[in-house]
Amino acid sequence: MNNYNQVYSRQSLFYKFKQNIRKYYEIAKINFKLQLIWRFDVAVNMMFTIVKILFAYILWKAIFGENNLISGFTFNSMLSYYIISSFLSGIDMSRSTSEEICNRVKIGTFSKYMIIPIDIQNYFFSKNFGMTFFYLAFNMLSAFVWIFIFRIDFAFTSNPVQILISILMIVLGLIFMMQLHFFIGILSFKFIEISFFRMIVDNMTEFVTGTMIPLVLLPETVVTIMKLFPFYYTTYLPSMLLIGRNSNEAIQGLIIIALWVISFFIINKIIYKRMRVLFDGVGI
Repeated sequence: MNNYNQVYSRQSLFYKFKQNIRKYYEIAKINFKLQLIWRFDVAVNMMFTIVKILFAYILWKAIFGENNLISGFTFNSMLSYYIISSFLSGIDMSRSTSEEICNRVKIGTFSKYMIIPIDIQNYFFSKNFGMTFFYLAFNMLSAFVWIFIFRIDFAFTSNPVQILISILMIVLGLIFMMQLHFFIGILSFKFIEISFFRMIVDNMTEFVTGTMIPLVLLPETVVTIMKLFPFYYTTYLPSMLLIGRNSNEAIQGLIIIALWVISFFIINKIIYKRMRVLFDGVGI
């Protein structure tokens, strides 16, 4: 009888797990298809990716001048870094999470997320991943177009382990950014208007993730401090690994970003549970 109960319990857990995966997959798939409606947004996102790379080309062409190396970068490896980092920042759709939560709380329709039989944090993760996968192809196309136009001798590592770690780090980095914006979004329950928080995060992340300039150009003390925080591992380090640099930081970086993701997942669970009772909106 005990053996039967154990087998039944395992089957029941597996069935629930399978059902949850299917639910999150459907959410991601629906939001993937929804992006087809917003064609102008897709075009703008591609344009921003292209403009970033163009500005980087003009700026670093002038900075390099007659120099062959700057902080260990050649001109081609610097452009390769910018192409990869611009691509990664272009597929990060996490900002929409805080924006949607804030708007829903303000107009009183966030209650629709409270009644659906699904974990709210995982719901927004799935929604964001659906959007990310849609933009993935278009931003990759933008990157390849610029490699072809500028005839860049694209620097890319041939180490399969380094590539695998980079991909894992990119996925964890995207999850962390979603968690961060989910956290900012649920602050709306207490502060209603969170534009100030979003403005700080939006402006700060451009710099601390290395999208604006490679962090290796900063003072060593500053870089050492940044290594304690997750932003270092969302864009900068994966980009460096993919161009064949900073391989000594790969394993450590993967562990650190994984710990931040786990920590923020727990923090968001606790904060959401406490904050949601402050919501008094109505309607769906």
